[in-house]
Amino acid sequence: MKRIITASAFTVAATLAFAEDVAPDNVVFSEYGEVEASLSGQAGDPAAGLQIMVSRGKGNCIACHQVTALQEYPFHGDVGPILDGVGGYRTAEELRGILANPKMTFEGTIMPAFYRTSGFNRPGNAFTGKAAEGELAPLLTAQEIEDVVAYLQTLQD
Repeated sequence: MKRIITASAFTVAATLAFAEDVAPDNVVFSEYGEVEASLSGQAGDPAAGLQIMVSRGKGNCIACHQVTALQEYPFHGDVGPILDGVGGYRTAEELRGILANPKMTFEGTIMPAFYRTSGFNRPGNAFTGKAAEGELAPLLTAQEIEDVVAYLQTLQD
């Protein structure tokens, strides 16, 4: 019996290790905007999520949100809600959905969709006529979304 359980655990772990990212256009949102399944098939890394939160070249979450635990990083904004304790009142599924495409949860939000590549006007078309050609990459990768979710889940109070 023990060998069967161990073999099953190994199979599940191996499957997760080789799971492919969910493509941005294939993300499944619930009626209220949650995304139930991991976008990368991997657990998030809170330390990597913290770096994305404060990186101006990545998520830069603190440009719009205040986070007391991140006081040492400058330029916290007040456009979005304070994220203190967000891991205590939002589930990982809710946070994943909000990061992937916040308009699925909050219709009128100005928060960008960090894991979306279609369904919007091409940057530049309205003003310069020089929009980027070809596919646009999402602002964050599937794993980066999982990392930010993992960090936000550490903000319990």
